[in-house]
Amino acid sequence: MSKSIKASKEIVLVHSSDIHVDDGYTARANDGDGTNPLLDVLTTAEAVKADIVLLVGDVFEHNRLASDIVTKAANIMSDAPMHVVALPGNHDPAIPDSPWHHKSMAKADNLHILGVTHKRAIQFADLDLEIWGRAHHNYDDMNPLAKPLRRKTRWQVALAHGHYEPVADRRTALRASWLFDDAELAATGADYVALGHWNRPVRVGDKSVPAYYSGSPDLAKTVNVVRLTPSGQVKVKRHKIG
Repeated sequence: MSKSIKASKEIVLVHSSDIHVDDGYTARANDGDGTNPLLDVLTTAEAVKADIVLLVGDVFEHNRLASDIVTKAANIMSDAPMHVVALPGNHDPAIPDSPWHHKSMAKADNLHILGVTHKRAIQFADLDLEIWGRAHHNYDDMNPLAKPLRRKTRWQVALAHGHYEPVADRRTALRASWLFDDAELAATGADYVALGHWNRPVRVGDKSVPAYYSGSPDLAKTVNVVRLTPSGQVKVKRHKIG
C-alpha cells in the first residue's frame, strides 16, 4: 500500500525487550520480585498513552519458571490498558512447556503472542497497522528476518530478536547467533524494525529503515517511544522508565 496515504491519528508504540522475568537474578535486582521490570515498562507505556507495547524477546529468563511467577506476569500484561504484542526470544522460545503456552496467557485478551496466538503477523484494522515477526520456536539458530512479509496495511512494523552485523557472516556455526544484517533489515521495507537481544539501546543498520534495539529496562532504564504520525513521519525517542 502506498505510503502517501495519510493515517487519521498518531499511533504510539512502546518498544522494550530483554526483560528477563525470573525468580533469580532479576528478582534479586528488583526487591525480590522478578516481574517488576515488566510492570515498569507497562506503567511507562500507560503514562505516554501507548496504543501498543512491543515486547521483543526474552520477556522471561528461561522456560523453567514456576507457575505462580508466570501467572503474575500474565496478569500484569492482562491488566495493561493497551494491546501487548510479544515475540518469544532465544531465552523463552515458544516450545510447548514455555510460559507463552501457560494457561494464564489465554486469559489476557489484549496479549498477542507471535508464533503462538498468531502464526507470523497481527493486523490492527482500526490503526491500519500490521506487526509481524518470526518467533523463536526452539533453541536452534535461525534468521529472525527471513522471508519478510509484503505490506498489506498503511503502517508496518517488524519485530526481530537476534544479533545484528552489517554483513552477516554465517560461515561459522560454533553457536547459535540468530544473525541479520543491513540487507535483511532493508528488505523488510518496514516503517520501524523493533529489535531485541542486545541489552543496550542503539540504532543499527544503514538507515534505509528505522531499526532500533530498545535495550533491557534494567540496563537502559528507558523504553523506545515510537510515534507514527498522520503526516507519515516515524519519530523515535527514548523515554525514561518510571
